[in-house]
Amino acid sequence: MLTLALGMRQSLGLFQPEMIRTIGITTADFSLAVAVQNMVWGCVQPFTGALVDRFGARWVATGGAVCYALGLGLSIFATSPLLLTMGIGVLIGIALACTGSNLSMAVTSRAVSPTRQSFAMGAVSAAGSIGLTLTSPLAQGLISTAGWQIAMAAFVALACVMIPAAMMAGGVDRISVPRSSAKNQSVGEALREATSHSGYLVMSSAFFVCGLQLVFLTTHLPTYLDLCGIEPGITAAALALIGLFNALGSIVFGWLGDRLPRHRLLGGIYIARSLLISAYFYFPPTPASTLFFAAAMGAIWLGVVPLMNGLVIHLFGIRYVATLTGVAFMSHQVGSFLGAWGGGLIYSVLGSYEWAWKIAVTIGLTAGVAQMLMNTRPVSRVLQERAAAPIAVG
Repeated sequence: MLTLALGMRQSLGLFQPEMIRTIGITTADFSLAVAVQNMVWGCVQPFTGALVDRFGARWVATGGAVCYALGLGLSIFATSPLLLTMGIGVLIGIALACTGSNLSMAVTSRAVSPTRQSFAMGAVSAAGSIGLTLTSPLAQGLISTAGWQIAMAAFVALACVMIPAAMMAGGVDRISVPRSSAKNQSVGEALREATSHSGYLVMSSAFFVCGLQLVFLTTHLPTYLDLCGIEPGITAAALALIGLFNALGSIVFGWLGDRLPRHRLLGGIYIARSLLISAYFYFPPTPASTLFFAAAMGAIWLGVVPLMNGLVIHLFGIRYVATLTGVAFMSHQVGSFLGAWGGGLIYSVLGSYEWAWKIAVTIGLTAGVAQMLMNTRPVSRVLQERAAAPIAVG
């Protein structure tokens, strides 16, 4: 489910050049549709997280898979920015809130022991990244040979495959949550507890830069390379390399998250991304530099997911992990909105992506330092529970 959901979502930028040429939209129109997708995803995520914590994952995930297929289907017939925004933006945004990383991490955290949570979440995140390796060559090949509508129809078929996968993932609903004082805690109480913790606020704020940088790249890198005269095959290969190396990186960071301070690893990822972006965009791109950049970025692409989920469990316990990561994810998606729409707006106004990548680098370095300095002390309720019944929490 996660493999297909993220793979198709991160491959949508490949459709941008052809859709601009054939249906009369602009770069800003496509960017806005992707930006709306990310904003809808972020706004809906806390509510779907609460539904999963309250009623289980099965029907939330299955409904999201159906919504994904509907959004892609509507995009095939898009003849205006409004229809494109409804399909790629609203419907797929809702679908991702039901099938994406947050729900998958919540499912995984319930299915494994606390001592293996970070590694298991890293492995699932790695599986999600493989989707980009599979879907980007498929999309580019069909776009080049049969047209973007046929490529989008192939994505609809893949979305239908997500439906039985979502039903199977929902089997975790049969696993009971360990008993704790959070058993009788309401969602509102859990949110008040989290938002009064300085570390959670810093982590959520720093997550903003993750969304901004990654969505800026997946949305605008294909157009940037097209403008620079790099052939489409290199663009698709770059996205595939991101997915391939992210699979390895996610497993490594999941493994490290069980052994090293997660907040330091998170901050290091934000800083490393910023330095890579600066080094790549400072010089004219070549096929070799593009592929090297994609591989390096891929290695640190989604390593943040198991680390952040592990931090939430460490600070507050597992009971409301889907809700609390969903709220933090809103910050991520605000960044995603600005990365997609802001990048397109800056290009439309200035005719260059220079200021877009410079802004992304500056806030990335700032967020990385702040993340490394966050407060990682669990709330008193969790400390008392672990003192009474000590377990390894990574």
